[in-house]
Amino acid sequence: MPEPTVGLAAGYFQSYSVVGLLTLVGVLFVAVAFGAGRLLRPVVPTPEKLLTYECGVDPVGEGWAHTQVRYYVYAFLYVVFAVDSIFLFPWATVFAAPGYGATTLVEMFIFLGFLAVGLLYAHKKGVLSWT
Repeated sequence: MPEPTVGLAAGYFQSYSVVGLLTLVGVLFVAVAFGAGRLLRPVVPTPEKLLTYECGVDPVGEGWAHTQVRYYVYAFLYVVFAVDSIFLFPWATVFAAPGYGATTLVEMFIFLGFLAVGLLYAHKKGVLSWT
C-alpha cells in the first residue's frame, strides 16, 4: 500500500509550481514590455530635452528648496492613525467570536498603549502644536 503523504506532498508542491509559473510569466511580461520600449523609442538627445522639466516651467534658481519638517510629521501621524483604524476593524470582528474575547481585548489594550505612548512622546516634544 503506497504511503498517503506522498500524494499530498505532490499536490502541495504542484500548487507552488503554479504560483512560480505565474510569477515567471509576470516577470517575462514586464521584461518584454521594457525591452520593446527600449527598442522602439526614438533616441534623439537635444539640449532642450536634457533640461530639467518641471510642470512646463523653465527651472529658475537653485535646485534646492527648504521644506518644513512639521508637514512630514503630520503625514506620519496620519499614517499611524490610518494603521490604527485598519487594525481596529478585523479586531472588532474577531472580538465577537466565541473564545477570543479576553485575548483580543488584552492585545488591543497593548496596541493602544503603544499608540498612546507615541502620542504622549509627540506631545512632550511639541510636535502636535500648530505654531
